[in-house]
Amino acid sequence: MPQAKRISSGVPGFDKMAEGGFKEGSINLLCGGAGSGKTTFAIQFLLEGMKRGEPGVYVTFEERKQKLYDDMLEFGWDLEKFEREGLFRFIEYTPQQIKKVLVEGGGTLDAVITQLMAKRLVIDSITSFSLLFKDELSKKESALALFDLINSWNCTALLTSQATSVSTDEVYGQMEFEVDSILIFYHYKVGGIRKRAIEILK
Repeated sequence: MPQAKRISSGVPGFDKMAEGGFKEGSINLLCGGAGSGKTTFAIQFLLEGMKRGEPGVYVTFEERKQKLYDDMLEFGWDLEKFEREGLFRFIEYTPQQIKKVLVEGGGTLDAVITQLMAKRLVIDSITSFSLLFKDELSKKESALALFDLINSWNCTALLTSQATSVSTDEVYGQMEFEVDSILIFYHYKVGGIRKRAIEILK
């Protein structure tokens, strides 16, 4: 059987763990608490694509554009430069706007991804979107609709999720059957020194 094409994350250590990176066209969930490195990892994934000429879109419900750009400059990552070159778009949406896209179709997000011919997509974070739905059935149906939309764009996608804990039970309550992979981001102290780690749960 032919092996699925792998998409580099831009993080060498992770790519080695994941046999070359994410599967092309896959939808991947990044779970972890605040400060665990989810957004930084997601931006590095987009940057790796842009360096290869693959346009990327970053959709956020929480981040502010200038703050994100300033924060990433500390790593030497100039998102504004890639935006000028037509390889990157920052879209600040409300969860309600995403819900409207699922119900009505089209909209700004669809137009941007289509016109840019985006190959990589990040939604940061999916938690805010999930809070719009009170029962598990509605959450599952909305997740499936969102994934169908992402698949129609032919993007490789990362969805971040805020987890109050990193227990297996909590993570498996968050779209575990729908996503292609689940990564858990940890940050903890050892001897007073803060360390970070990534676990590939699925």
